[in-house]
Amino acid sequence: MKKIIVKALHAGIKKLPKINKAYDLSFFSETIERTRDSSHGDFTSNIALRLAKSLKKNPRELANEIFDCIPKNNSIKKIEVAGPGFMNFYLYDSAYHTEIERILSNKDLIEKNKDFKKHKLLLEFVSANPTGPLHIGHGRHAAFGASLRNILEAVGYDVKSEYYVNDSGRQMDILCISVIIHLLQRENQRVSMPLAGYQGQYIKTISLAIDHKFNEDEIKIKELIPKIDDRDNQDQYIDCLIENTKRLISAKKFNQIKKQSLDLIKKDIQDDLSEFGVLFDSWFSEESLDRNGEIDKALKSLMKKNYLYEQDGATWFKATDLGDEKDRVVIRKNQNKTYFTSDIVYHHNKKERGFDTLIDILGSDHHGYIARVKAGLEAMGHNSDDLDVQLVQFVSLYENGVKQAMSTRSGEFITLRQLREEVGNDAARFFYIMRSNEQHLDFDLALAKSKTSENPVYYIQYAHARIASVINQLNEKSLKYDQKNGISNLKLLTSEKERQLMVSISRFSEILFLSAKNKAPHSLAQYLRDLANDFHSYYNESIILIDDHALRDARVSLAISTKKVISMGLSLLGVSSPSSM
Repeated sequence: MKKIIVKALHAGIKKLPKINKAYDLSFFSETIERTRDSSHGDFTSNIALRLAKSLKKNPRELANEIFDCIPKNNSIKKIEVAGPGFMNFYLYDSAYHTEIERILSNKDLIEKNKDFKKHKLLLEFVSANPTGPLHIGHGRHAAFGASLRNILEAVGYDVKSEYYVNDSGRQMDILCISVIIHLLQRENQRVSMPLAGYQGQYIKTISLAIDHKFNEDEIKIKELIPKIDDRDNQDQYIDCLIENTKRLISAKKFNQIKKQSLDLIKKDIQDDLSEFGVLFDSWFSEESLDRNGEIDKALKSLMKKNYLYEQDGATWFKATDLGDEKDRVVIRKNQNKTYFTSDIVYHHNKKERGFDTLIDILGSDHHGYIARVKAGLEAMGHNSDDLDVQLVQFVSLYENGVKQAMSTRSGEFITLRQLREEVGNDAARFFYIMRSNEQHLDFDLALAKSKTSENPVYYIQYAHARIASVINQLNEKSLKYDQKNGISNLKLLTSEKERQLMVSISRFSEILFLSAKNKAPHSLAQYLRDLANDFHSYYNESIILIDDHALRDARVSLAISTKKVISMGLSLLGVSSPSSM
């Protein structure tokens, strides 16, 4: 619908004298938006206000000049100049009829932007450390990332999704020692779980799945337990415990148990996400960067470019030279490489694989991470603007008005799987993305499970089911529906609610492109809620299956086009479209 106004403005501007600049269509599109009040027309444009200064004209006078130059258009009923120079466009109903016809005839519903296909995007999300099951916070990342991927793909982008598996470093060692403690306890060894270890029941489950027994010569408890008080220095205690364990059972056997633990947790994460409708094109191993020599190669490159220096026994990256607030350690005093080192190399690897834009979906507590990774990209010879980081705020789960706690280390957390079993995938997917990712989310279990109009996902699905019921009734009553007849008689749809529903349907394409541009799936969710409301309002006022064949086919056509839009919109958000409820 917007294209009608864009083309009209473009044609009019070209006829204006003293226009030396050739404006592309995207410029005109940016000046146009839907009116909030239908009495002011269907669309409004501030193009006269945008151009007035450069053309040294009064905005209102310029708006009238543009108006005089716009050629006659079969879709535009009238144009009015309002206020300081806004141009309000009123469309004939036939413009909306054309949109309904397009939706009924087009399987894809969306006309993809062919230029987008040339742009390769890599979307990385969730990437939770494989040290335990996914919790409800990870679920929001999963729903947001998967929905965004679907939307970007729908408008034409070449998108791949990736999960970055943090399978190296200290946290994996802590996971392994936590499992080993349970293995020892199964053998009645008197050893307690360190305070800094992973405490959850899932650790015991992993230990039960690992077929391993230690003989008395392998682990002598007196040599295993550090001569440090766990309560006084938890980190030092567990690091010493890990070191002792590797010495007693060998680093090789320690790593074997670590890999088995990792594989079990990774499989659980993959199954959980798959059941949630979240699939990845690739799972990238952090450990592979070191194993393949990419980290050492990158460090040599950074050293050659004079981006590294030695200080206090550690190796530092000159992040401040590239916009970060402080320099960052890449190799610690103990010669262990930091997580940031892997991050530099991983993002370099992404660019080397040919991706134009890298979209990282991270927790809001990773705000400080952005500048340092952008600095790393610049140092490795890439454009830091190619990195787009979307931050996702935290989730609070409320049950019977009580806020639920979650902590991976303590084991007191609610898993994504538990939430899905409680409210269902549809409610979980929709509730996670119905607010902007930049806003904190309070997840209300009671509302998510309710079957009322207050529950947005139920309300939208009910609209779809109602339309499916109308179609079933059509068949049960042996009433014939002729799509061509329905389209040719859309002019019979003259009520205020019928026009409002047609206007809402016509917004689908632009909402989808806007959601892609702003990386905002919640815009689509809100649109579907509004569309469902318009349909319910229309349905409650009108009888669709009337005796008048022409008007009946027109109303059925309107209902079916609504159903198609709801179905595709929900599909992009990972939500089903039931035919009965």
